Amino acid sequence: MLKSKSFGSKLADVVIWSIILLLTAACLFPLINMVAISFSNKSAAAGNLVGLLPVDFNLASYKTLLQEGQFWRSFGISVLRVVLGTALNLILVVLMAYPLSKSKREFRLRNVYMNLMIFAMLFSGGMIPIFITVKNLHLLDSIWSLILPGAVPIFNVILLMNFFKSVPKSLEEAAELEGCSKWQILFKIYVPISLPALATISLFSIVGHWNDFFSGLLYINKAVNYPLQTYIQQLTVDITKVTNPAQLQSLADISNKTLNSAKIVVSTIPLLIIYPFLQKYFVTGMVMGSVKE
Repeated sequence: MLKSKSFGSKLADVVIWSIILLLTAACLFPLINMVAISFSNKSAAAGNLVGLLPVDFNLASYKTLLQEGQFWRSFGISVLRVVLGTALNLILVVLMAYPLSKSKREFRLRNVYMNLMIFAMLFSGGMIPIFITVKNLHLLDSIWSLILPGAVPIFNVILLMNFFKSVPKSLEEAAELEGCSKWQILFKIYVPISLPALATISLFSIVGHWNDFFSGLLYINKAVNYPLQTYIQQLTVDITKVTNPAQLQSLADISNKTLNSAKIVVSTIPLLIIYPFLQKYFVTGMVMGSVKE
């Protein structure tokens, strides 16, 4: 028979849930306010009159963004960067984490590689040497200049390496007895078991590639090749350069504040779509179905 909770236990539940709700509200309210500003009139936004609901609802900021042909080109470049960059990150991280998860007896140079990786993570060569390297490789103004400089995220390698260490050794020993090679052990045992860790790393890579705007400013000289975040970071309201009366009327309804809010909303939507597909792996067991030690 289940016992009813004591008064102290119920009070603790109320306090905990109240704190959780307050923290949730503190995170959500600024986001909701930003969405409301993006749909509001520029005068209301400038006067800080917008709360959780739009004032003088209009879509002028979104029309300015979506009617630009460069917006869609930059959007495609960012999607391509996310796909290629995330795939390359996962391949290189898996191939580095697996041997580094072995003991020094199995991989003699393990400590040497680990020390080099830790040193590289703590001490960067700097922006100028990296730029010179990219330039000398003739990668400027190409999609690879946005991907290759960060192809091996060392933090992700360490995360996956520690995850690989938690895989029961008996699984690998059983596979070796069956005649499996190291490649088969990696891709048929370690990778399927490590889906939660790979999903987390994938999300880190996707968010990192999608939100990065500085690489576009640094390595892309032609605005036509800008990724989305670099494009919208450069986009501002400048009525003095507009000669078309229809476009002038459209820009008259927006300001940099409403446009910047629309930028953030639009750039966040793809991540909100991707996250639910990866979320289920975060709660999956570490080694479901594996042999217990």
